[in-house]
Amino acid sequence: MSAPAPATTPTPGRDGAASRPARHRGTDTLAGAIFLGPAMLLFLVFVLAPFFVAIGLSLFRWDMLTEPEFIGAQNLVDLASDSSFYRALRNTFVFSLASMVTHLVAGFFLAIGVNRLRSRVASYFVRTSLFFPFVISWAAVALLWKYVLDPTFGMGTYYMELVGISPPSWFTDPQWALPAIIGIDWWHTVGFTFVIMLAGLQTVPEQLYEAARIDGAGAWQRMWHVTIPMMSPTIFFASVITFIGAFQIFDPIQIITPNGGPEESTLSIVMYLYQQGFQAFQAGYASAVALVVFVIMALVTAIQFWLSRKWVHDQ
Repeated sequence: MSAPAPATTPTPGRDGAASRPARHRGTDTLAGAIFLGPAMLLFLVFVLAPFFVAIGLSLFRWDMLTEPEFIGAQNLVDLASDSSFYRALRNTFVFSLASMVTHLVAGFFLAIGVNRLRSRVASYFVRTSLFFPFVISWAAVALLWKYVLDPTFGMGTYYMELVGISPPSWFTDPQWALPAIIGIDWWHTVGFTFVIMLAGLQTVPEQLYEAARIDGAGAWQRMWHVTIPMMSPTIFFASVITFIGAFQIFDPIQIITPNGGPEESTLSIVMYLYQQGFQAFQAGYASAVALVVFVIMALVTAIQFWLSRKWVHDQ
């Protein structure tokens, strides 16, 4: 007669170890859904739904007072022969490219200069001074510079004439209006790019600089072969968000040069959209402009990501 099999004592955690992670996964999924829910709801209501509404409106002629009239792709056909649209698109590209280049170059070198400051007090003061204009509202900045560069009683005009320089009519001369807006935008927003660059610069390991010095690399060689490659992800990020932000410029143009004047020299694509939608009451046509803007920004961003594979180095 065989001996009875010994009673097995349940091993703590053998069954529970498999069940607890499953319960944890369910709890984590529920917690994630709860935290993401409000953000997803806002995205659906204020981003995704208006996007599809804009697609639908672009197929209609509607003055927001009478019944909309379905016209298919006629708004896009009319847009292709609209000279003001092309003028606004050209101005916007000029502004965006100029803004991106000046922000990246100035932000990069300002970050290098501030990062080399040994005094914490001086570093804090310079960082605060450079970033402070960014926290001022666009309305205040536009009115400030409109006063400073006023051709009659502006402070900037007074000091330029004091040193023998005859200032142009910044906001009424078609040749100077857009460069003036570019300069004002740079003053207002370069602090944000500077902070991004400074954060990226402080992640570069000091050991790489020491190794480069031992190999006999000078300051420019260290910047070209160490700093820029190591900061390439930061530079790429700054270039993308700078271009997207600049492409949507509206506030300073509307305040300083209303309606994109003079002679549409500062007319931006977002201002043109505003004019068609809220001044001419052509909601369908404005929706077509908005879709074209979305497609252009998506294409430019995709090109930036594609080009980034050739020069952005992951650490």
